[in-house]
Amino acid sequence: MTDSLASPAPLADPHLVYDPVAGDGPKDVVILGSTGSIGTQAIDLVLRNPDRFRVTALSANGGRVDLLAEQARKLGVRTVAVAREDAAPALREALAGQYGSEPLPEILVGPDAAAQVAASDCHTVLNGITGSIGLAPTLAALEAGRTLALANKESLIVGGPLVKALAKPGQIIPVDSEHAALFQSLAAGNRADVRKLVVTASGGPFRGRTKAELADVTVSDALAHPTWAMGPVITVNSATLVNKGLEVIEAHLLYDIPFDRIEVVVHPQSYVHSMVEFTDGSTIAQATPPDMRGPIAIGLGWPERVPDAAPAFDWSKASTWEFFPLDNDAFPSVNLARHVGRLAGTAPAVFNAANEECVEAFLGGALPFNGIMETVIRVVEEHGTPVTGTSLTVSDVLEAETWARARARELTNRTATAEARA
Repeated sequence: MTDSLASPAPLADPHLVYDPVAGDGPKDVVILGSTGSIGTQAIDLVLRNPDRFRVTALSANGGRVDLLAEQARKLGVRTVAVAREDAAPALREALAGQYGSEPLPEILVGPDAAAQVAASDCHTVLNGITGSIGLAPTLAALEAGRTLALANKESLIVGGPLVKALAKPGQIIPVDSEHAALFQSLAAGNRADVRKLVVTASGGPFRGRTKAELADVTVSDALAHPTWAMGPVITVNSATLVNKGLEVIEAHLLYDIPFDRIEVVVHPQSYVHSMVEFTDGSTIAQATPPDMRGPIAIGLGWPERVPDAAPAFDWSKASTWEFFPLDNDAFPSVNLARHVGRLAGTAPAVFNAANEECVEAFLGGALPFNGIMETVIRVVEEHGTPVTGTSLTVSDVLEAETWARARARELTNRTATAEARA
């Protein structure tokens, strides 16, 4: 049985341009998660293109206040937001050191600070926050009518119906490398002519290993990604291929392509970031050397391209590009993601929250690598019937996440206790 389309029009459509603030001059941009990987690369892009972009506000969690203050001074922002209240004194001190006798920017503090700057006066909000805490800023940006450059896949995955209810046609531009690739490839044809989406996966550090061979891998093994430099949680998600499962759900929500027409293939070189197969047999692939500044430039600049945003291939040099089928036995996360995506409602939130807790347990030595997905599968099964449809609320999502995190912690603690006794 095939999946039906979730809505009459996709959230992300390269043929539609949503422009909340028309006019000449640089685009005013807000960057959420500015001290993380996406944020720092976005700032590099902005600084190299001052005629195109102007950053008006920054937000960060608060773990790197010196960098946040340096970014604020260098960009001349109006507002700086930090989520951790205990980081506020250090941030003020760091800003004072950067600005000297000059007036400091406005400082917002607390868990709602990112949502506040997401709704501030600007053209585009880049949501580069990691995790489902990015949901509130995503909703705030959409409700305020901003263009949303979305790198925070979790907010779409856990709050899909809520996001779809707010987003206007063309308002969301995907920044994940895979979804930016699909976005660009879809521009080559009409939606009615799309046969399937092909999402590529590097395969992570454990490509080619069987489930049995994964039983004893270490944290350092999992963090040794062969292609991308990312944070520990995202890197472990790449090792389990949970990130690819999340991307399948995201692709379904962004482009309204049924799950049975979204394929995952392993491409170790990470040159082809994803592909679209059309009904005439043509496949359009988007390819660049691995570098997130290209997708970020698409998110900030679309429908215009930013010259020299990222490196290009030297086609005069020989190279080999390989593609392999996904081993669903060793990496059950993609099929589980399809399952929770079909369930919809609160099910994706449970999947994502349980995984985040299990990854933290693995990084802390309380759970073996294979135990991550074994525990997530059990939490999803115990969740039962999710809240679905138009009745879904933010409170429903948060309640489901809270339950999933608590249950995952209970199960990981039992596993750690049992192994300690063994």
